[in-house]
Amino acid sequence: MTDKEYAIQCIKDEAQAVLDLTSKIDDNFDKAVDLIMHCSGKVIVTGVGKSGHIGAKIAATLASTGTPSFFVNPLDVFHGDLGVMAKGDVVLAISNSGLTDELLRFIPMVLHMDIPIIAMSGNSQSLLAKYSTCHLNVSVEKEACPLNLAPTSSTTAALVMGDALAIALMNKRHFQPQDFAQYHPGGELGKRLLTTAQDVMITENLPLLSAEMHLGEAIILVSKGKLGLGVAIENGCVVGIITDGDIRRAMERWKAEFFDRTVGDIMTRTPKTVTLQTKISEIQKIMNKNKIHNVLVTDETNKLLGIVDRYACILQ
Repeated sequence: MTDKEYAIQCIKDEAQAVLDLTSKIDDNFDKAVDLIMHCSGKVIVTGVGKSGHIGAKIAATLASTGTPSFFVNPLDVFHGDLGVMAKGDVVLAISNSGLTDELLRFIPMVLHMDIPIIAMSGNSQSLLAKYSTCHLNVSVEKEACPLNLAPTSSTTAALVMGDALAIALMNKRHFQPQDFAQYHPGGELGKRLLTTAQDVMITENLPLLSAEMHLGEAIILVSKGKLGLGVAIENGCVVGIITDGDIRRAMERWKAEFFDRTVGDIMTRTPKTVTLQTKISEIQKIMNKNKIHNVLVTDETNKLLGIVDRYACILQ
């Protein structure tokens, strides 16, 4: 086999291992979700070696989606880390064989503290499964490794089962985008979900027009504004908007008569508006749905407060 063929076979093997998990979602999965949902403390994820790396990722995913969680190496438990555990917690223990010695030596301590254990392994007859409160079966037919030795398909299956657990818990908690932003304030997603129109709107040198203004004069103001639009104002309130596209179409339509026409002849009288508190994520949806590049920020009386353009949204 060529390198490409090995790569393709690896992907196929791991994809099949993931698909096979669907038949293993049973009452134990529901029990695991309920245990975590009714947990008054935190979820402590543990595992050794590759299972430990997968466990750390699962713990991070749970924590970022509304389930207090962190990873503990079972080897560290014997040197003081047992103090992080308390009644009311839930332990998620990961081991493909279910026979990992370091993990099994940790289990009696957990049971002594009366802490429920969710086991995730590929061996439903293992000691880990036997002493757990519920067992999530992540067994695979074979590893993607050509020697069937290196943890490949098995670690992928465990990772996906962890994601499935996190997604089910998100649904149970009615987890919303604003909740996600709360746990990701520094990332790109957090910025988009937390940043509001007030944070990014343009408030100076706005291209303000009147409905009676002739288009020749309006062109100059729109050009100076550098936003590709002009806002028609009457008695301090927004009555319409014109864009570069409106002006071009008006020129093609009226030709020599163009300069006799007014802003009111071509303006859109119901422009898209948002409030100061509208999130950037919502503004992007409005722009994409209506195929526009700007929205107006107004108050409850329709007074213009600022303009948000697509470029400002992209930067967030």
